[in-house]
Amino acid sequence: MITRRRSIFACSLAGLLGVTGSVKAQELRVLDSAPKADAVVGGRSSAFYVRFNRPVDHEDSRLAIKRDGKIVEVLHPRLESTPDVLFARAPTLQPGRYSLHWLVGGLPQFDGEIPFTVGDGN
Repeated sequence: MITRRRSIFACSLAGLLGVTGSVKAQELRVLDSAPKADAVVGGRSSAFYVRFNRPVDHEDSRLAIKRDGKIVEVLHPRLESTPDVLFARAPTLQPGRYSLHWLVGGLPQFDGEIPFTVGDGN
């Protein structure tokens, strides 16, 4: 009887560790974004998003538009967007090269940048 209980406990523990290990092993990845990396967008583009392979904490995450390595616009992710998407709107940007910087909060934190260009509209 004791051996059976130990076996059940060992199997349960192994299953729990296996599930926990696979969740930790699933590194956060960007699946899609707007704009896409190295895209040229029109000046009227104002919707920005980053879609990840798993849910992210919207309240503890940030988006920003950078130009020449300096933040030109801090964006506030909408809390109502789907769990795996950071979505925000920005004012019209002047023509030039930019990057969409994202930071997903929590432990550990993850961040990255998506370069894009705003065209002159011609």
